[in-house]
Amino acid sequence: MRVGISVYGMPVAELVDMAVAADALGFDAVWLGEHVVLPVGYATDHPTTEDDSQHQHIAGPIVDLDTELVDQFVAFGAVAAATRSIRMATGIHLLPLRHPLATARSVCTLQELSGGRFLFGLGAGWLGEEFAALDVPFTGRSARFAECVEVLRRAWRGGPFSYDGDAYAFDPVQVTPRPVEVPLVLGGNTPRALARAATLGDAWFSSGTPSLAESARLRAELLSLRAEAEFDTDGYRTYVRVQGSDGVLVERYGAAGLSDIVVWADQMWAGATPAAKEAGLVAAAVRLGVTPAAAIA
Repeated sequence: MRVGISVYGMPVAELVDMAVAADALGFDAVWLGEHVVLPVGYATDHPTTEDDSQHQHIAGPIVDLDTELVDQFVAFGAVAAATRSIRMATGIHLLPLRHPLATARSVCTLQELSGGRFLFGLGAGWLGEEFAALDVPFTGRSARFAECVEVLRRAWRGGPFSYDGDAYAFDPVQVTPRPVEVPLVLGGNTPRALARAATLGDAWFSSGTPSLAESARLRAELLSLRAEAEFDTDGYRTYVRVQGSDGVLVERYGAAGLSDIVVWADQMWAGATPAAKEAGLVAAAVRLGVTPAAAIA
């Protein structure tokens, strides 16, 4: 079982401190979600809002005036420099908000800086008012998403390339002179998002915090879609966020074939002082079975 940590709304300096502690304890990855800006008074509902089987961990608005928003690439640059083994994953990056060449450049740099420890989690976005604030069309984002993925993969092959699509078109350019491997982890629980993840991605990351039964159903659907498209299923990893941080949870998810779970940071990293927060993370690591025996003694 591999156990990651999902971070959202944490000040960036504290995020780096938590990642350093998690690295020493043996956690698999830090997953960092994003919003670029807070649209004050937005009315759009998250896709999981009305579905109890895919509920959000955060009560109330996902983005409000108290939410700490950070730049994923800048934060992970600091994490990469301060850690040795833990992986960094965007969970999720709002791909259609930016030009894919700019994204390719940032990701390529972070992957090389981290020594190959970066997983690029992607989503099409759901907050219409955020797109409007950044002057990016909300409609048509799914089609732009697919073109972005194609541009990214071509860019990271190394050498010059051009592109001529409906949303993006450019003459030959080069992002990197050599190939850079970047696993693409596509998010979303809707039928459209699952079909996209099964055919365009290298792995999948759950939206919200689906129940164990729903997580198992979503995984089975993804693998079925992969098989229908004649893609590999054995190496396709499904990362699901869970509610709780105990050993029973690990056993239940493992028995259901879900070997990559992601625990919310605030269920482990909590307390009035930095020392208390680190102690909470150590205790959770022991409960979850991610701490090496030598480190527990």
